[in-house]
Amino acid sequence: MKKYKNIINFLVKFFVSYFLLVAIYNGYLQKSQQKESFYQTSSITTAVANQTVKVLTAFGYNVRVMQHDKEVSLKLFMEGKYILRIIEGCNSVSLIILFIAFIFSFSGSLSATLLFSIIGSALIYIINILRIVFLILMIHKFPSQIVILHDLVFPAIIYGFIFLLWVLWVNKFSNLKR
Repeated sequence: MKKYKNIINFLVKFFVSYFLLVAIYNGYLQKSQQKESFYQTSSITTAVANQTVKVLTAFGYNVRVMQHDKEVSLKLFMEGKYILRIIEGCNSVSLIILFIAFIFSFSGSLSATLLFSIIGSALIYIINILRIVFLILMIHKFPSQIVILHDLVFPAIIYGFIFLLWVLWVNKFSNLKR
């Protein structure tokens, strides 16, 4: 049993922290999203959409976002044309939760764990916004490639980045080597 102690310890820490963070996030979504009489996305999803618009606008594009009237999502228009919708899954919070649960499971010192979790989460959030910006530009230019872009290329960007952060964490900051 001792030979599996590290694996069991990792799994317990991971699942406890993951499900605790998911429960907190789901509680937030229950309070912040509106699904009855009218639709309203959570403030985090709305912020991601608005920040995406600001980045695209800074590059000279005519972009606007509006609340979808039939579902909990935001519709994004570029140059007057509907491009895509931004849903709760686009705001990167689920990915940040996964990232933090992994970091906690291979924890290092308390200060390193907290600092890396905060910096990594901020980087994931920023990369996610840039990923959405790039997705919008590519869909605008190549609308027939939306499935490949949305389902393959862009998940690879965000998951690849998170994987690199995990590798950095395990190799440089966690207690695994000690």
